[in-house]
Amino acid sequence: MRSTIFAPAVLAAFVVVAGARPAHAEADSQSRYLAGNCANCHGTDGRSAGGGGMPGLAGLSQTYFMEQMKAFRDGTRKATIMNQIAKGYSEEQLAALAEFFSRQQKAGQ
Repeated sequence: MRSTIFAPAVLAAFVVVAGARPAHAEADSQSRYLAGNCANCHGTDGRSAGGGGMPGLAGLSQTYFMEQMKAFRDGTRKATIMNQIAKGYSEEQLAALAEFFSRQQKAGQ
């Protein structure tokens, strides 16, 4: 009887622990998902191919990224499409993007 209960309990505990993801992994996954929207113009992980008019986002400081996105959103920085894109993000999402891109290495590094 004892082993009949013990084995399933151990298996259940293993499944719960194996399926658990640290909070930072979940946050990174969310940030990567949000950053995917930027990839079409700014390159994968913010690494712009260069040579074009689109700046890379990888390696930007969090402060600079936030200032620029708020300027786009508020209309104090003129752009063709970024003004509308920036309005689609919450403060928390912008902060997550700023943190994500600050951790990425610039192209060629």
